[in-house]
Amino acid sequence: MFFNVEIARTISLSYNAVCKPICKELDLPQTAFDILMFLGNNPKYKTAGEIVEIRHIKANLVSVNVDKLVKEGYLERKSVKGDRRKTELRCTEKAEAVIARGREIQNVFLNKMLENLDEETLKTFFFALNVIKENLNSILEKEEKK
Repeated sequence: MFFNVEIARTISLSYNAVCKPICKELDLPQTAFDILMFLGNNPKYKTAGEIVEIRHIKANLVSVNVDKLVKEGYLERKSVKGDRRKTELRCTEKAEAVIARGREIQNVFLNKMLENLDEETLKTFFFALNVIKENLNSILEKEEKK
C-alpha cells in the first residue's frame, strides 16, 4: 500500500488556490507568502538555509523571495552575534497582520479538507498521524547513528 501522490498534489493545488487571492492582493508570489507563513508559524526556524532545508525550496528561489519580503517590509535581516556569516530573518509588525490572515486561511482550509469526517474518524486519523510521526522519527534516529 502506497500513499497516492495525487492526494498530496491535490492538497497542494487546493491550498495554493485558496491562497491566491491574498497573494494577489499583497502582490506577493505564492513562494514569498509560503516563506512568510513558514517563518510566522515556526518561530524556531530563522534562516534562509533552514527554509531551504525544511521546505525544500531551491536556495535561489528562497533568496529572491526573501529579498522581496525584506524590500516590501515584511521581513528584516539581523546579524547573528558571534557568527558574521549567519543572518536571521525576523517578521516585522507589518508581517504580523498578514500572518494572522494567513492563519485564518489555513484554518478554514484545514476545516474544509476535513469536512464530513465524524469525530471518531478524526480522532483515529490524528492518532495515526502521531504514530506515523513517531515511526519516522525512529527511522531518522536509527539512520543518523549509522
